[in-house]
Amino acid sequence: MNNATSEALFTDEIVAFNCPNCGAELKFNADKQRLCCEFCESEFTHDEISKTNAKESANEQIHNAKEFCEQLNEYYCPNCGAEIACDDSTAADICVYCHSPVVLKGKLSGQMMPDRIIPFRFSKEEAENKFFEFARRKWFVPKEFKSKQQASLISGVYYPFWVTDADTDGEYFAKATKIRKWRVGNVEYTETSRFNIVRRGFIHFEDIVTSAIKEEDKAMLEGILPYPSESLQPFSMPYLSGFKAKKRNIERDMLSSEIKARMNDYAATLLKRTVNGYATVNETSRGVRIRQSHWEYSLMPIWILNYVTKKRTYKYAMNGYTGKVYGELPVSLGKLFAVCGAVFAAVAPIIALIGGMFL
Repeated sequence: MNNATSEALFTDEIVAFNCPNCGAELKFNADKQRLCCEFCESEFTHDEISKTNAKESANEQIHNAKEFCEQLNEYYCPNCGAEIACDDSTAADICVYCHSPVVLKGKLSGQMMPDRIIPFRFSKEEAENKFFEFARRKWFVPKEFKSKQQASLISGVYYPFWVTDADTDGEYFAKATKIRKWRVGNVEYTETSRFNIVRRGFIHFEDIVTSAIKEEDKAMLEGILPYPSESLQPFSMPYLSGFKAKKRNIERDMLSSEIKARMNDYAATLLKRTVNGYATVNETSRGVRIRQSHWEYSLMPIWILNYVTKKRTYKYAMNGYTGKVYGELPVSLGKLFAVCGAVFAAVAPIIALIGGMFL
């Protein structure tokens, strides 16, 4: 393998990872878990690219932890020079003209630099096959939704999440009863004993995952959870090469109440399991006190496909590591009416026959 230093080309806020051997762009291959050059067929591990790029001043600029102070809505491709528009949350993209992968450096620096990342495990071809497997079993979706052209539009996107660990003291309070019945002669007796239940304990929470992007995407993002904790890797720019990426627009202080509520529910469930042998148990209160917590900003892989109609956009998503699917399905009214008509045509004679019996 040629040990020449790889180039990290960038213009202002953009960086692209190029092959050390021929200079063509590198893309992360989910099947091989390597950065691959489609031109000279060279392959590099993440560590090899990271080590060579560490020698470049460009890499030092990329990882310079400065405050993110500006959001760009337009950028220039470092390969062909085309000007491309993007939304405020885009942190990595693919040039629609020359298909070169580019990373918007400024959007992943300073406070916006992720702590962890989970690399893609499924290739685009595997993602398309998963989509066909999902869609072909749905009777009432439009024909175009299942087409190869539609499936080819699926794209790999890294979405932002907060991953939270916490040490807590949990407590659970309830009122419970035990009932004892016995009979003496013809008389039945019932004894009801009442108890105040108190449960307290130390509870450690590991890897509570919460989406870190706008509300309208939360159902989709949380629908493809979970990701296995062991798949999280230290963040490095080369993983983004060849994929799109979004940056967070929900900060941790905006999620504190939601995370604590989830901890309350988890803690109550765990502590309630220790309450056994009672006829009735009625919870009166619950709570957690957080001793300490640790938050990590992480990017996680999703294959996503949008189906746009005049009324709304339907989202299909697949977990890029586990393959779990989330789908919002459009309904073809033509197919639905055709099936309803066929069913009515089949049962109409029977209805007429039954009706005739009562005339």
